[in-house]
Order: sequence, then structure tokens, then C-alpha cells
Amino acid sequence: MNHMRTIRVTGKGQIRLKPDMTRLTITLGEVFKEYGEALTRSAQDTETLGGLLAGLGFEKTDLKTVYFNVNTEYEGYEQNGEYKQRLVGYRYSHTLKLDFESDNEKLGKVVYALAHSDIRPEFRISYTVKDQEAAKKELLGKAVQDAKEKAVVLADASGVALKDIQRIDYTWGQLDFEARPMNDMVMCKMSVAGSESYDMAIEPDDIEVTDTVTVIWEIG
Repeated sequence: MNHMRTIRVTGKGQIRLKPDMTRLTITLGEVFKEYGEALTRSAQDTETLGGLLAGLGFEKTDLKTVYFNVNTEYEGYEQNGEYKQRLVGYRYSHTLKLDFESDNEKLGKVVYALAHSDIRPEFRISYTVKDQEAAKKELLGKAVQDAKEKAVVLADASGVALKDIQRIDYTWGQLDFEARPMNDMVMCKMSVAGSESYDMAIEPDDIEVTDTVTVIWEIG
């Protein structure tokens, strides 16, 4: 009985991408005594945020919800030497993202508007790439090519020949195409006195992404 002999090789692909999209991750949140009040205020604040961005040339569809939740919030207190908790109210948390083609002048105007708005949201600046599908294909191609090169070396060293590919194992996981140059927002001085903008002189580093693929060849 003939058993097929095989060789299994894992290839690694790596690419560096220059970010061309700016991402603002914006979080709105506040505590209210009533659940319905939290929902109402969430809708109002989201509408206010949308109007603020519309004034800067964005469409309503540019603002995407990433996460939304309303949770009970408690506070601790001491009574007769015992630690207890009581309900404070309901906290809504609404996280949204805004992606736009990188433009530091436009970013400065958006950050200024957010910092001076009545809702005062928390926000983080990060960077990503627009054509992620093309990047994924290039990355996968490099991983397969790396596997092939390794397999050829191993086969030559072992005195065997590579035949047909029997199987390719690849996990279609989520790749991180996001660069986060800052964890906390740093307010910059205005470039021109009286202007409604911040000078956002940010040049993000390239995004480095890696992925692997395992290829099994028949050998003879």
C-alpha cells in the first residue's frame, strides 16, 4: 500500500503600507436617572454630532456606529459599617467612527469643532488604508510565495522533488490595518489666531501587517 509523502510549510507575508485614511473614533456617554432619558439624550447627542460634522462637509452616512449600549450604573456607600451599593442611573455609551481621506487641515477643523461642542465627546485619532482588499491579496500572495521558496529549499536539501499542492490552510481572520500614534488626544495650538481650527501636524508611520499561510505539497 502506497502512502503519499507530503511536506508541510508555513509561509509568512509582510507588507508596509502608507496610511491614506484618517479615522476618528468618537465616544458619547452620560448617566441619567431614567432609562428612557438615557436613550433620548443619546439620540439627541448623536443628532448634534451629525449636524456638527455636516457643517464641515460630511454626509450623515459617513458616521458609523461601532458600539451602543445602555448599562446600569451603581455607586458604593457605607451604612452602619457595611459597604453597600445603590443605583445611580443608566449610562449610555455610543461609539462611532468617522473615516476620511487624510488631510491635516480638515482634521484640525474637525478636532476643534469636537473640542468646542456642547456634547464634548471623547475621541481618538488613528490612521488606516482605503484599499484594504488589495492589501490583503498582496499579503496573501507574499505568504504563499514565501511558503514555496521554503519548500523548494527543504526539498532540495532532502533530495526530493515537489509535486502537486495537496492543500492550503489559511485562516481568514481580521487583519489590523490601523495605526494608532496616540492613545490620548493632545490639543495643539491654533495655527492662526481666531481661526476655528487646530494645527494638526501629524505624519503617521507606515502600517506593518503580517499574515501566514500553510501549504502542503506532495513530494516524490
